[in-house]
Amino acid sequence: MLLRRVAIAAVLAATAFLAVPGTPAQARFCKIDHICYWDYYSDSTRTELVGGVNTLCDGTSISWGRRTGTFDFSETPC
Repeated sequence: MLLRRVAIAAVLAATAFLAVPGTPAQARFCKIDHICYWDYYSDSTRTELVGGVNTLCDGTSISWGRRTGTFDFSETPC
């Protein structure tokens, strides 16, 4: 009986973990003393820009739109 409860709890935990959608992560962290840009596109054709994140020299970030799995990353020194 205990084994059955443990198995049911494991299945419920795995189901809950898989059912929660995640957000795509940024490509990488921005280097110190750099301005970084992440441009997010609707699909792999990269024809429709749907969001972006800019990290400025002082470390503040400005973001708009939505993040997707298709993005371009660029950085320039301050």
